[in-house]
Amino acid sequence: MTAGLIPPPGFSPARQARMTRQPGQYHGQVATTGERWLDEREQRAWRSFITMQMELHNRLGRQLLADAGLSETDYAVLVHLSEAPEGRLRIFQLRAHLEWEKTRLTHHLGRMARRGLVEREPCLTDPRGAFIRITEAGREAIISAAPKHVANVRRWVIDVLTPEQLDVLAEISDKVRAGFHKDVCPPVKAEPCDAESADCPTDTASHDV
Repeated sequence: MTAGLIPPPGFSPARQARMTRQPGQYHGQVATTGERWLDEREQRAWRSFITMQMELHNRLGRQLLADAGLSETDYAVLVHLSEAPEGRLRIFQLRAHLEWEKTRLTHHLGRMARRGLVEREPCLTDPRGAFIRITEAGREAIISAAPKHVANVRRWVIDVLTPEQLDVLAEISDKVRAGFHKDVCPPVKAEPCDAESADCPTDTASHDV
């Protein structure tokens, strides 16, 4: 995860300093490769963020599974469906919300359908398309899970920070996310369903959802 951001094995701090510093200034460049290694301050911030993110993700995931029998991916799908009009979304809309690959979403929706949390529904205005609707069981699951999940978010994040720190956290998150739009990685396109695509099946007997 930190590849290209910190020096490779064998690069001692002293060696890195010799390769990156010129008299009177620090350029942050490794002469032999041109990579910009993180300095001490940058590395501390990055590693602290990554460690916090992983620990928080693991804690929330384990607690959600223990409390409600849901994975974080189950929870994410159910949140979007429960907030949608009529509790349903076109599959391409759900993909756009979650920013998941088509195959991942298709397989996961299949597993959720077999557990009775969601169901596939034909789109009357587009016979090639389909909706995914939250079932009563799915709605009951999210209603049961949400209070405990929110309590854990509050316990591990919200209540640990001051109101001012929360504002800074939101500002930092928004700024980083805004930078993603300048990246070369294209976002998931919210295109109409294609009858031949894996996420828009016309034969329910041969597909998960």
